[in-house]
Amino acid sequence: MSLSKEAKAEIFAKHGKSATDTGSTEGQIALFTKRIADLTEHLKKNRKDYNTQRSLVKLVGKRRSLLDYLTKVDILRYRAIVAELGLRK
Repeated sequence: MSLSKEAKAEIFAKHGKSATDTGSTEGQIALFTKRIADLTEHLKKNRKDYNTQRSLVKLVGKRRSLLDYLTKVDILRYRAIVAELGLRK
């Protein structure tokens, strides 16, 4: 379930400022999006895994909070990350 160090570094290198900048808002949002996708696939196979379901809801809330923060701080960065990750339809 958890991501490897290499996978995390790749996500942060692509969406953050660098591979070691793990605190950037865009990097965190990208990491949460990857984890949300993984948990969603897991829940499709294991419908009654309520602990994972709770974790998924918490992750979606954290990502939503970061997206709201990014909207307030810099709307252009928000629009860029949403378009890049395909969060809105």
